[in-house]
Amino acid sequence: MKAQKETPKRLIIIAYRLPFKISVKDGQSVMHQNSGGLVSAVLSLVGKQEASFFDQDQKIQWIGFSENSREELDGQTLSNESFEAHPVFIPEQINENYYEGFCNNLVWPLCHYFPSLARFDDAYFYAYQTANELFFAKLAQIIKPGDVVWVQDYQLMLLPAMIRTKYPENRIGFFFHIPFPSFELFRLLPVQWRKELIDGMLGADVIGFHTNDYVEYFLKAAKLVTGYGNKLHYIHLGNRIVKVDSFPISIDFDKFNLAYDDPDVIAARGRARSSLVEKIIFSVDRLDYSKGIRHRLLGFTRFLDQNPHWHGKVTLVMTVVPSRDTIAHYQNMKMEIDQTVGRINSDYGNIAWQPVIYQYRSMSYTELVGMYTASHVAMITPIRDGMNLVCKEYVASRKDCQGVLILSEMAGAAAELGEALIINPVDVQDIAGAILTALQMPVEEQAKRMAAMRERIQDYDVFAWTSDFFTQMNTLESEHERLKQVFLTGNGIQKIRNSYQRATKRILFFDYDGTLAPIAADPARAILSPKVKSLIEHLVVYNTVVIISGRDRQFLDQHFADLPVHIIAEHGALSKRKGCQDWELNENYEENWKESIKPILDIYAKRCPGAFVEEKETALAWHYRIADDADYADRRARELIWQLKNYIQPELNLQVIDGNRVVEVKKTAFNKGTAARSFLDGEDYQFILAIGDDTTDEDMFEALPESAYTIKIGDELSAARNHIKGQHEVYDLLTCISTDDLELSAHD
Repeated sequence: MKAQKETPKRLIIIAYRLPFKISVKDGQSVMHQNSGGLVSAVLSLVGKQEASFFDQDQKIQWIGFSENSREELDGQTLSNESFEAHPVFIPEQINENYYEGFCNNLVWPLCHYFPSLARFDDAYFYAYQTANELFFAKLAQIIKPGDVVWVQDYQLMLLPAMIRTKYPENRIGFFFHIPFPSFELFRLLPVQWRKELIDGMLGADVIGFHTNDYVEYFLKAAKLVTGYGNKLHYIHLGNRIVKVDSFPISIDFDKFNLAYDDPDVIAARGRARSSLVEKIIFSVDRLDYSKGIRHRLLGFTRFLDQNPHWHGKVTLVMTVVPSRDTIAHYQNMKMEIDQTVGRINSDYGNIAWQPVIYQYRSMSYTELVGMYTASHVAMITPIRDGMNLVCKEYVASRKDCQGVLILSEMAGAAAELGEALIINPVDVQDIAGAILTALQMPVEEQAKRMAAMRERIQDYDVFAWTSDFFTQMNTLESEHERLKQVFLTGNGIQKIRNSYQRATKRILFFDYDGTLAPIAADPARAILSPKVKSLIEHLVVYNTVVIISGRDRQFLDQHFADLPVHIIAEHGALSKRKGCQDWELNENYEENWKESIKPILDIYAKRCPGAFVEEKETALAWHYRIADDADYADRRARELIWQLKNYIQPELNLQVIDGNRVVEVKKTAFNKGTAARSFLDGEDYQFILAIGDDTTDEDMFEALPESAYTIKIGDELSAARNHIKGQHEVYDLLTCISTDDLELSAHD
C-alpha cells in the first residue's frame, strides 16, 4: 500500500489591499510591490525563515482588493517567485461605504479615540458585511485542507467567523493592527454591530494585538458583549478555545541596520547635514489627525520661545506623507499645518535660518534612511497609534548608536522603547522640555539608550513577531487536544468500571451543586435526592469519599453530617475529616479582606433585582441565578468581574471566580485542586475518580494525576479527560461502575 501523501500547508493572507500594484502591458501583468509595515513583514518571511506553519515550497496566497478592473485582469496569472495574488473586486459604491465609510469614518476614529469624528450610518454596516462576504467568496475559490488563513486588520473583522462556519478544520489567525479601544468607546457602536464584530473576530483560533492594553480591552468587550470569559487570555467558547495575546509588530532590523553603510544612504546623509544647521530634528508621518502633528509644532514653538539661544542652531525637518487629502477634514488639517509652519518660520526665522523645513510628499527609502541617520533627534508623537514602526526604523538605522528618540506614550511602541524620551503628545510643555533634553544629551547617554533599544528590536524583529504568532497557533492545537471533549460511551464506562473493580484502595471526589444535586434557582433548594444519598451510603462502605464544594460548612454539615465522608467547604478553605466533629481552617487563610470587597458586591446586588450577596467564612459570593432579568444580570456580572479584577491589588492575594451564575471572591492560596491533592499525599490509591461541573472544578481536574478518571458535566472545554452530558447521568454512571459493590452491600 502506498503511503498517503501529506496535504501541503499553504499560508493564505487576507488583507484589504493586495501587496502589489498590477499593471498590464501587451497582455502581460506586472506586479509592483507596495510599501507598508504588513507587506514588509509578510514578504520578509519568504526565504528567510523556515516556517513550520506553512511549507516553504508553497507560494504564499494573498487575497486583497485590487483597483484594477475585473476585465483588465481577466485571464491574467498574478504570481511571482513567492506570491500568488487573488484580487477581490468590490463595486464602487459598496467600496465607498465600506472602506471610506465604515472603516475610515467610523472604526478608525473610534479606535483612535476621536468619537466626535465617527459617523454612524446603516448603509456603512451593510456595505461592510457585503465586502467581507466578497472576500470570503474569493477565499472559498482557493482554500484547501491544511491551509492556514491569516486575516488582517479592522477592515475584515467579520471574516474569521465566516471562515470558521464553512471551514472549521482550517487554522485561522486574526491580527488587529490599530488600537482596540476601551469598552466605553466600543460600546458606542450599535448593539447588533458590536456583537457581530466581536463574534466575527472570535471565529479565529488566535487573535493578536500590538499591546497588552489592547488585549485587555478586547477581552472586556468580549465578556460584556458575548458573555464569554477568559482564563490566562484563553476564551472558552464551549466547543473550542480562542487565544488572545499581544504580539508587537516589528521590522526587518538587518535591512535598516545595514543601510547605514549603503553608499546611496551615505550620500543622502551627507547632503542633509551639509545643507542644514548644527542640529536636526526629524519627523515623518502620514497625514492623519491621530499623528499629533499640530501639537508637535506647538511643542516646538514653545521650545523656541523658552530657548532663544537655540535659534539658528536647530531645524525641524517635518515630512508629511499625503493621505485622504480629497476629504474636507483632511484638507482643513493640511491647511492648519501649512499655516502653523508658515507662522513659526515668520515669527522665528531669518534670511539665514528657517526653523521648520516642511515637505508634503512621500520619501524614497534612501532619502528616509538618510534623514534617519543624519538627524540628531527623531520626534514621533502620535496622539494614538497601534504600534508605529517609524520609531523602530529610526532606532534600527542608527548603527552609530547616536541620536535621541522622542516618543509619544500613546504609541504602542512606547511599551518596548522605554529608553526613549517618553512624552504626553498633547502636552506642549512636555514636548518642549523633551526637545531641550534631547539636544543637550551627552553622546555617552545617547549611546547607552540607543544600544538598549537596538538590542531589543534586533531580538524581536519581524521574523520573531511572525514566528511568535504562529507558535501560539501551533501551541493552541495541543491545548485543544488537552481540553478536547470526550463524552463517555459504553466502552469508556466499562473501562472505568473494570479499573474500579480491580482496585482495592479507591478515592472518589464529588462536587455538590450540579453534580450530586441539580442546579437550583435558589441555592438553598439544591437538595440531595434520596436515591443519590442512598448511593453515597453504599459507596462509603468500600471507598474514601470526599465532598468538595464551594458551599459553606453549615450547609454541608446539614446534608452530610450523618455520612462517613470527608467534606471540603468553600473551595478548600475549610475541611472536616471523616469521623471528626471539628472543622479545620486552611493554614494559608488570612482575615481582614472582606470589608473592602463586600461594599462593591452590595452595590451590584442593589442595582440588579434578584441578585444577592452571600458572606461565607472565607469567601464572598454574588449570586444572580434568580435575578429578574437574566440578560441584564449577566451584563452586571461581567462588569462586576471586571471591576473586581481591576480593584483588587496583587498583595491581597485574592481570586475572582466566574462560576455558574455566581461571582465569588476568595484567597488564592487554596482551591479545590490543593484540597484534593492533600488527600493523595502519602497515600497509594489505585483508583481515583473526580466529577464536577463548574469552573472551580478545573483546579481539581488539573491537580489530580494522569491516572485519575476526571469527568466534566456538560460540553464546556475542560481539563477533565471525559465528559457526560448532564447531572442526571451522574447517578447512572456511579451505579454502573460500582455495581458489584452495591450487590455485595445488598447481600450483606
